[in-house]
Amino acid sequence: MKRMIALSAVFCLIAGLMTGCGKSTPLLSAVDYELNPMTNETNKGVSIGDTPEDFLAAYGEYKIFTSVDGQDYQVLPTEEIPFDSAAVTLLPTFFIDGLPVDTDAFCEENEIEKTSLLSFLSSDDYLNSHTVVYYYLLFTWEKGVITDIRSSYMDYNEDASYYQSFTETD
Repeated sequence: MKRMIALSAVFCLIAGLMTGCGKSTPLLSAVDYELNPMTNETNKGVSIGDTPEDFLAAYGEYKIFTSVDGQDYQVLPTEEIPFDSAAVTLLPTFFIDGLPVDTDAFCEENEIEKTSLLSFLSSDDYLNSHTVVYYYLLFTWEKGVITDIRSSYMDYNEDASYYQSFTETD
């Protein structure tokens, strides 16, 4: 189940990136995905019970993917995120060889379409010479407060066959 959520998030990330408006956004670093195991607080000081103002002060400059009532993730302007609804916000980043990657620039540099990104990153040829890890933070919202925070990752070098089975059916 965890992998299905993560895979869904990857596909939504790619779809959301395809709708980007060319504006450069900063990337989170690997330490930004660390949660304090005792307090479940992010490295940027956001924790359960925090408000949209707290969340946006820490993450408002990053690309935020939002799912409302279990619908598909989409990138919304921060002022349009319905924090008062049953929503999930997602902050994802691909790391290649340990460095965060701007997927727009990566696709351009490697002359690939964004729709082919997942297939490219999970191919044996690419994984034989690179490490690819997808990190993400999930924030669950109810009635304007954070009710849960999860941080996870997918290591493509360990699990590439899992991702390839999904990309081959596309």
